[in-house]
Amino acid sequence: MTKANFKSGFVAILGRPNVGKSTFMNHVMGQKIAIMSDKPQTTRNKIQGIYTTENEQIIFIDTPGIHKPHNALGDFMVQSAYSTLREADAVLFMVACDEPRSTGENMIIERLKTAEVPVILVVNKIDKIHPDRLFEIITDYTSQMEFSEVVPISALAGNNTSTLLETLSEKLSPGPQYFPEDQITDHPERFLVSEMIREKILLLTREEVPHSITVITDKMEREKETGKIHIMATIIVERKSQKGIILGKGGDMIRKIGKLARRDIELMLGDKVYLETWVKVKADWRNRKMDLADFGYKKEDYM
Repeated sequence: MTKANFKSGFVAILGRPNVGKSTFMNHVMGQKIAIMSDKPQTTRNKIQGIYTTENEQIIFIDTPGIHKPHNALGDFMVQSAYSTLREADAVLFMVACDEPRSTGENMIIERLKTAEVPVILVVNKIDKIHPDRLFEIITDYTSQMEFSEVVPISALAGNNTSTLLETLSEKLSPGPQYFPEDQITDHPERFLVSEMIREKILLLTREEVPHSITVITDKMEREKETGKIHIMATIIVERKSQKGIILGKGGDMIRKIGKLARRDIELMLGDKVYLETWVKVKADWRNRKMDLADFGYKKEDYM
């Protein structure tokens, strides 16, 4: 049953890689539900963050950064991001004000011109520039298309994010409460566990390794004897050399990944965790449709 005067809606967050989409959503949620790193294309799936107050429910859809794809996985990510335009009640187009407008932003703007819902320009990372530059940056973007609103923020510092939430609230229509008030994401715990392990690999490895891995949580169950949650996860890589990097000398890298990931997983689950990880080579998995589907990147998700 819809509450009296209650508002709700789905809000897509679009932008190029590394503009701060996941940082913003985690700040609004008050805890980590989307992983973050300085590597581009960190987010691979559409991740919903559910923000609920007494009067409204905003379902944020954090999308993969839009980029020029170089494999089937990249194509999945871009199509997944654009598909949100069909399901959203409003769109946040997020840009980083410490970088000049690029052909990537121009490409997104051309798609946004056809959107039939309000598009809000969110100028992020204002803490990284002199305030005098902000007007020039906003003028540059608003000369390309007409936005419903323009809101400058710093997702990392939390500056002006409350103003953005108020602006979004004004755009919402009366609607139902889609999710329970204490639910903050639609993704299952296994997915979040896999993402937290992948985040630590992004943090600790370089070059081609971060983009070549995915993580599958095979098992999660509570041990009767210890009360700990036993998690078994497989790290998928494309080449034997990458497996060697993930394992590290004498297994030191895999232990470091596990230690950092376990800390975040225990914080999320509120319980002690026993984490076991394996590394498996699956050649060219990012270009194999069957592998992509097996690892959770399904085309029907954005059809």
